[in-house]
Amino acid sequence: METDDPKTINPWNYKPWWCQPWSILLTGTSIILGSGLLFQTWWLTAIVALPILVWMGYFLLVWPKLIVESGILDSDSKR
Repeated sequence: METDDPKTINPWNYKPWWCQPWSILLTGTSIILGSGLLFQTWWLTAIVALPILVWMGYFLLVWPKLIVESGILDSDSKR
């Protein structure tokens, strides 16, 4: 029996290890902390952090929801 419940579909199962939530969080956090240690000025660290936080937010919050809602994974699994 097939279910069409989008909650059972996990888009992270289709991504490689280097594009998993843990690696995105680890990379983004490391870059922000590294820039803070390197530059030691809050405003320069903020300039570095802003695009990194946008990137992390998109790939951790927006992208998975868009993939599930689009039905792309449903059509691949039914082939």
